Amino acid sequence: MRIEHDTMGEIEVPAEHYWGAQTQRSLHHFAIGDEIQPVEIIRAFAVLKQACALANGDVGKLSAEQAAAIATACTEIRAGQWAGEFPLSVWQTGSGTQTNMNVNEVIAHIAEEKGTPLHPNDHVNASQSSNDTYPSALHIAAVLAVTEQVLPSAKRLAAAFKTIEEAYPDIIKIGRTHLQDATPVRFAQEVSGWRTLVETPCTLLEALLPTLAQLAIGGTAVGTGLNAPHGFDAMVCGHINAITKANEIHFTPDANKFHALTSKDSLVAVHGALKALACNLMKIANDIRWLASGPRCGMGEIHIPENEPGSSIMPGKVNPTQCEAVTMVAVQVMGNDTAIGVAASQGNFQLNVFLPVSAYNFIQSARLLADCMDSLRTFCVDGLTPVEEKMTANLNNSLMLVTCLAPKLGYEQAAYIAKSALHKGCSLKDMVLELGLLTAEEFDEIVRPEKMV
Repeated sequence: MRIEHDTMGEIEVPAEHYWGAQTQRSLHHFAIGDEIQPVEIIRAFAVLKQACALANGDVGKLSAEQAAAIATACTEIRAGQWAGEFPLSVWQTGSGTQTNMNVNEVIAHIAEEKGTPLHPNDHVNASQSSNDTYPSALHIAAVLAVTEQVLPSAKRLAAAFKTIEEAYPDIIKIGRTHLQDATPVRFAQEVSGWRTLVETPCTLLEALLPTLAQLAIGGTAVGTGLNAPHGFDAMVCGHINAITKANEIHFTPDANKFHALTSKDSLVAVHGALKALACNLMKIANDIRWLASGPRCGMGEIHIPENEPGSSIMPGKVNPTQCEAVTMVAVQVMGNDTAIGVAASQGNFQLNVFLPVSAYNFIQSARLLADCMDSLRTFCVDGLTPVEEKMTANLNNSLMLVTCLAPKLGYEQAAYIAKSALHKGCSLKDMVLELGLLTAEEFDEIVRPEKMV
């Protein structure tokens, strides 16, 4: 152990670690649950601290040596070199102060080991407050999680659906509404709906991200910018954009820091789009597992890959497990959305103190959605094929083909034909011929599924 000190006095810290007194106090006072700060938040903090150090160097608040030492440590943190140094619980102070100080302390100790003495508050935290750094890091992490994880995964899944559309343009099958037979559709049309269910929330995400990329940095404690140099927010954002230059979204200062410190409206909006994506993935997964149900006593209109045994007691059983994983992720994301919404409603006066739980839930949603879309694509969609003979049999057996008779025979007469055919267990054609309403040739000319799609 070694002795560290802060304004509360001395405390023992494990000698092998690079954190300091405030981190150790947080470990002692908040041993709550197993959830720790997401690695994406720590990396975002490293981006932010590096940018702040460079901006402080630009205005002479830090020496070139001090700014460079902080930047070097942050680069190493972003690369994952110091992953074991950020152990703090999500369930800590609601402003995230202890995580901010955890990062400050680790950076200071790394720099000191390399020969540049730094103070966690006076140097690493210069021109900053936990009140503007944690929300800024949260927004950086959220933007990067969406642009680097969610959107690429979604685009790969949409492309996989597009491949299926193009592979099977001519198969006609029965449509279904209310889980009941409806009029025909092309299989490619059905799949195009799945593709667009993925693409539409992505369009919404891309539209909302610039607002989320507006940062609180420069507001310091309550939004007034106390102890920060003039123009610090713009300088920091310029350096952040240079550090994250591969990212398509540019970070900008929030024009009203009193809004930035207390409101999480943009986070709620973007997570709402993630929830919309989760809802759509739930629909897609349910469609796929319904259509693949069987193999002999279900719909059986599509075949999906058989990845693993489905039962410990029923030999040979295979289940739609990828779809089930997606639906569970969707449920989790919907729950996370509720947590984020409630947390965002709790901004009091000049600060929201529900930041770590908001960060944890947002990052978890982004990570789960990205992973489950890649998993669904790799282990299900890429191997999904239509069972054309089953589709054709269901199509020809459907009573809703009667819809194309309604213009000639009238709605009520067509309904009578459908109900009579169902009651007698015969085909529509047989029923029409029995009633003498049309000749076989007339029926075949009118009832043509390819003209109904």
